[in-house]
Amino acid sequence: MTDSSAPFATRPEDTRGRLHPEPLSQRRSCFQRDRDRIIHSTAFRRLKHKTQVFISPHGDHFRTRLTHSIEVAQIARAMAREIGVDEDLTEALALAHDFGHPPFGHAGESALDDMMSPYGGFDHNEQTLRILVALEQRYAEFDGLNLSWETLEGVVKHNGPLTGPCNKNTDVPASILAYCEKQDLELETFAGPEAQIAAIADDIAYDNHDIDDGIRAGAFKISDLDTVPHVAETFKSVQEAYPGIEERRIVFEAVRRLIGDMVEDVLLETKRRLSEYAPKCAGDVRKMMFPLVTFSTDMALKDRALKDFLFRHMYRHRDVIREVDKAQRVVRDLFTHLMNHPTDLPEEWQPMVSHKNETSNARMIADYIAGMTDNYALKCHDAFFKVDARV
Repeated sequence: MTDSSAPFATRPEDTRGRLHPEPLSQRRSCFQRDRDRIIHSTAFRRLKHKTQVFISPHGDHFRTRLTHSIEVAQIARAMAREIGVDEDLTEALALAHDFGHPPFGHAGESALDDMMSPYGGFDHNEQTLRILVALEQRYAEFDGLNLSWETLEGVVKHNGPLTGPCNKNTDVPASILAYCEKQDLELETFAGPEAQIAAIADDIAYDNHDIDDGIRAGAFKISDLDTVPHVAETFKSVQEAYPGIEERRIVFEAVRRLIGDMVEDVLLETKRRLSEYAPKCAGDVRKMMFPLVTFSTDMALKDRALKDFLFRHMYRHRDVIREVDKAQRVVRDLFTHLMNHPTDLPEEWQPMVSHKNETSNARMIADYIAGMTDNYALKCHDAFFKVDARV
């Protein structure tokens, strides 16, 4: 089992337990078991065929939700080890953080949120919780994965408090509120240090790996990055150190250095805050009025500049926008069709169809669509609308 040496680490022996009590394992900590359940889940396997940025990438080298999640876990675990908190809990949170994303990335989420607006909307963070506590049905005695309180808390609050003076949200999704009536996840506080590490590792991974994917896809060139000074400086230093090297190696080396710089910055800033505020336990970290694990002010500005660049040159690229429009049409068509023809749902979903409660049907159909991979969503759309066309 992981030896978490820091006093502020979340300790498995102090877990607040599972909603459904289970005997302790003789070989694994509760957080190791959580991580293993996440890896063995259907939702984890589906990430292999869910979009990260590019909906129809030409080639096998672009990142998917699965490869992204593994990269996040690697970065997060390295930081957890350096800071001295529980590596297994950190890894579990990193691997599960994208479970709730529907097919086609943020395009699919936006379309599903639009279709669900009369029924409470759609939020991928809420959907992750729904998967973990209800939709995964693998065990004989309970629905969901029955994860530890600390893992569920970290998933729900990895971006910060959902209520209270430090929250940035206006509404808390209904499924999260409903679950908290059974097991209070303390939405008004920050999550523990492991969840904060997983969250910032997510930022580090997708910002820098999107540079690699964007150049590979032709969305922008290395020279375009001159507008992001710290990125341009890193590329220049690689080119000067290795004159004449192939572009692919330049990109890999520069991205590697950029990730290293961000990780080092987070570690230094976190250690500075630890020295200043000296939390004595994980509960003290939760009660802080600001995150413990974060970028320095200077690196936060650099991160913002890179995000702005990627938004303009990659996420708003004409080829990406064209695919986004197609993807959103597919999601809207699927939702509308299944609301009008719930008998077209798979057999195992039929018992959940309500003939009286439209909101219940809508949420169930959103669960079904959100669980689809990109390919399965396209296959269903093709099947439904080819039939409609013949009629």
